[in-house]
Amino acid sequence: MDNEKFDLGDVRVEEIHLPNGKNNIYGKVYYPSLEGKHPAIIISHGFNGTNKTFERECIHYAKNGYVACGYDFCGGSIQGNSIGASTDMTISTEKSDLMTVFNYISSLDEVDENNIVLIGESMGGMVTALVAKEIPQKVKSVVLYYPALCIPDDWRERFPKLEDVPKEFDFWGLMLGKGYIEDIHDMQIFEAIEGYPGKVLIMHGDMDEVVDFEYSEKAASIYQNCELVKMVGQKHGFTLEAGLEAMDRVLKFANSSCI
Repeated sequence: MDNEKFDLGDVRVEEIHLPNGKNNIYGKVYYPSLEGKHPAIIISHGFNGTNKTFERECIHYAKNGYVACGYDFCGGSIQGNSIGASTDMTISTEKSDLMTVFNYISSLDEVDENNIVLIGESMGGMVTALVAKEIPQKVKSVVLYYPALCIPDDWRERFPKLEDVPKEFDFWGLMLGKGYIEDIHDMQIFEAIEGYPGKVLIMHGDMDEVVDFEYSEKAASIYQNCELVKMVGQKHGFTLEAGLEAMDRVLKFANSSCI
């Protein structure tokens, strides 16, 4: 998909480089053709992904009146264009990246800062849920694609004791540092995300082999205003057809939550 070319139409695209401490965040902002202020959508990719994962979506949302932004987490991928070491990357650093992008997008003249939607995929979904909880009055609504809310549980099971975590280790092709585990080892994820008052849309495949569907069921039960969509037959990552269906659902959801 990364090499696939999409029709931009009248959409204007600008690259961004945002400093965040010693790191630098790379991203792309997609602008609608019409002048004036617009609602915005910020999309956060999953583990070892990049902004290109959701290029199709960003173009689609821009064509439908949204300022859309995709970006690369610092140290979050072997193919990302952001500056930062993967061995320094943690859930907390990714939260900081998203906050930096959010502050930039909300400051744009073309953006209605009262109507910003956050979308997150897998680990980016966990990060999105955590950030939304921290700035609930600024985030209009949230969309989570198969959010990896299992991360703290999974790593506690693998490393019950922090002293057993190596300084650096390879996980799914990305080198991680001990700090990644230390950062979330004691996190109780549902307590950490509970309390966000806005609308939430969760889409999760019932055949997900990475994140059990039950995590999204529990998340849906603790959110005040949540719709959970079971994507029948889908795994961790949607097929093209299911992805297009999800994209249309997101647009309808965003239109219903942004005023």
